[in-house]
Amino acid sequence: MHTQPPRLCAIHQPNLLPRLSTLAKLYAADIWVVLDDVQFARRDYQHRARLAALDDPQRQRWLSVETRLPDGRSTLVRDALLADPRRAARRLSYLPAQHYRTSRHWQLLHAVLEPVVDTVSEAVGTAAVAEATTRALLKLLGWRGTIVRSSDLAASSDRSLRLADLTTAVGADTYLCGTGGWRYLDRRPFVERQLTVHAFRPPAVVGDLWTEATTISALWALAAYGPSAVGAAFDGLRTAVGTSREGPPPGRGAGPPA
Repeated sequence: MHTQPPRLCAIHQPNLLPRLSTLAKLYAADIWVVLDDVQFARRDYQHRARLAALDDPQRQRWLSVETRLPDGRSTLVRDALLADPRRAARRLSYLPAQHYRTSRHWQLLHAVLEPVVDTVSEAVGTAAVAEATTRALLKLLGWRGTIVRSSDLAASSDRSLRLADLTTAVGADTYLCGTGGWRYLDRRPFVERQLTVHAFRPPAVVGDLWTEATTISALWALAAYGPSAVGAAFDGLRTAVGTSREGPPPGRGAGPPA
């Protein structure tokens, strides 16, 4: 008797030029649910990314796109707007090139980022730009998963119940939960739906491509080590997720989904 392989779901807000840990989690999933109907957080990574110097990942600077919130602090991710699309396009073009154009892998990075930059000057929503940068990096790595948006799906407003609802709505049987999510996740809605929750943790390694993986944009690892090396590391994590899909029971508390 043949069993069907698990369908893995990652639920994450659109991040601008996402961190390596975030990109790895999305790559390990079959489905990325773009969490776009939750409150926009200025202290998060929806409109900004840390770029690290190619020769020194400890030397970092923010790349941000100015964003205005039509409904103030209650503005949802999907409703946040670029304050100056043309300026945003210039920053997305200039700053990555300034940091990584000396890399022998820069042409590959530039080839996937340039089409995104070309559309930013005419864009309106910050979320659309952030999602596009993530799509570009996933495409570079050969990811063949599916992307849907939470705003197109019916789900509860309760944090953990919402995640379980979204996992069910896309036909997945496993929810990939980042380390931040363990702080608040209530596993009961998943148990009730016979869903598996897998704690997704990137390797805590210093001195290779996982350096500062939870802090800086994945652009650094892609420029320093190349898409082939990053893709191979991601494939290894994906295989590990497929063979071990259980994590420690989470407690409850506060914190954004990760």
